[in-house]
Amino acid sequence: MPRPLPALRLTGATILRDNALQTRSISVAEGRIARGPWPEIDLCGYYVLPGIIDLHGDAFERHIAPRPSAPFPLATGLRATDRDAAANGVTTAWLAQSWSWEGGHRSPDFARAVMLALDHYRPHALTDLRLQIRCETHTVETANELLASLAAHDIDYVVFNNHLDEMLSAAATRPGEFALWARRAGRSPEAHMAQLRAARRQAREVPRYLCRLAEAFDRMGITYGSHDDPDGETRETFSMIGAKICEFPMSRTAAALARAVGDPVLMGAPNVVRGGSQAGNIAALDLIGDGLCTALVSDYYYPALAQAAFRLVDDRVLDLPAAWAMISSTPAEILRLPDRGHLAPGSRADLVVINKATRAIEATIAGGRITHLAGEAAQRFFDALHAPAIAAE
Repeated sequence: MPRPLPALRLTGATILRDNALQTRSISVAEGRIARGPWPEIDLCGYYVLPGIIDLHGDAFERHIAPRPSAPFPLATGLRATDRDAAANGVTTAWLAQSWSWEGGHRSPDFARAVMLALDHYRPHALTDLRLQIRCETHTVETANELLASLAAHDIDYVVFNNHLDEMLSAAATRPGEFALWARRAGRSPEAHMAQLRAARRQAREVPRYLCRLAEAFDRMGITYGSHDDPDGETRETFSMIGAKICEFPMSRTAAALARAVGDPVLMGAPNVVRGGSQAGNIAALDLIGDGLCTALVSDYYYPALAQAAFRLVDDRVLDLPAAWAMISSTPAEILRLPDRGHLAPGSRADLVVINKATRAIEATIAGGRITHLAGEAAQRFFDALHAPAIAAE
């Protein structure tokens, strides 16, 4: 585990503080934002912004299995994910792991393996890594083991989703794609179809199952929502049972319904950077411009988070404080983390140092520890931190 930074003060940078960009110093001591006349690091030419809080990322799947037929140990994948996140300014991240009838890396057995691996890795982590469980709605028979696993591993975030219709459509119209999904799950297409039909037979029990889980989540203090809502009616149903977070709505009506009842809407940062959804769904830029998107998440690509914030600035959709809030302070509010997402004295020392000219993330500090350092910023940190030792000689 990296050691905390000694007490120091960052000077000369443009700092995001109190929802405004200010030219002022900021101090870090004992893992917190602090006050004090400590040794200085000159960061003229840089932004110092709150650490990025990512509420949904599945890029870790590529680190665990770079190719479907080439899996690596979970510990190796988590370590690579951790460094990927840190290099892109992420200081708190939820890894989106499925709990599904689909099998393979989306099965309950694999989800439990990931939970255990993350428990073992967490003491060595640079980033505050957590797990989001994406629970398929048609997993009725797993209720007891799901709740037991969530409690045993302190899981604090669950979203519901339903891939049945997508799978049925693929089986009918895209048999090659369906066969690929089956192979990834370790099944033949026929066995995968049998599993799909078995899940579909649970339809009458699903509403009671979801309500049971919602009541349990409320008791356990778990935040929950839904993923890929196709329409307003689906979003309203989930909202009524307490699944308030609307993650990746597939239509404007779903997003509009969520905002109308005060539910946060999460969209993918890659959608913003690329100017549209890679799956052909609604464009995040349109929702943000209309006030229908609350926060952005990495989805499948960590670099997109900071890039999306600057894209919103360049397109004059939002100013930098408002754009950065979508990946820092607002996610902190949604998942009830009052100690991060802002640079106020007493807050956790989570911050990102960005080169103004290149917009490259050159330093990430998480919990007062350096988790990423590169470029000119690295030289400035090195010079400042070693100056006392050089002077003593």
